[in-house]
Amino acid sequence: MEYITLARVLHVLAVVLWIGGVAMVTTVLIPAIKKIKSKEDRISTFEQIEGRFALQAKITTLITGITGFYMLYEMDAWNRYLDLRFWWIHAMTLVWVIFTLVLYILEPLVLHKLFKKYAQENPEKTFQFMHRAHWVLLSLSLITIVGAVAGSHGWFFIK
Repeated sequence: MEYITLARVLHVLAVVLWIGGVAMVTTVLIPAIKKIKSKEDRISTFEQIEGRFALQAKITTLITGITGFYMLYEMDAWNRYLDLRFWWIHAMTLVWVIFTLVLYILEPLVLHKLFKKYAQENPEKTFQFMHRAHWVLLSLSLITIVGAVAGSHGWFFIK
């Protein structure tokens, strides 16, 4: 098996697990947690589940980044960043950078503390804000996936 094929397989698998997890959190987990009556139970349930998913998300975003940049390097495809037909490469990079910053820097250093503080003060507002933020990230991710699959098969939205 060629290394680039292996990289593509690992890349797609990692994206499926990563963005699929984001979809699960956004469409199932957060809505269910928002219905828990006890503020303490709501916060502790979210933190327990989020803590387990964070590890999966960190591993899959790491694999996605390594394989994505490896494929760009092996195909010498850096010039695609200069061609608007390949807007989805910019989008993939942007989505990856956002999630990587959140998972590796913002979450451990800032967001976890802010969540605990604001969830204690006003859990409804905090979970609502968090839910909206997840919807924005999921929507951006899904648009990127559609563009990447279509574009990698020659279906360009921009001529």
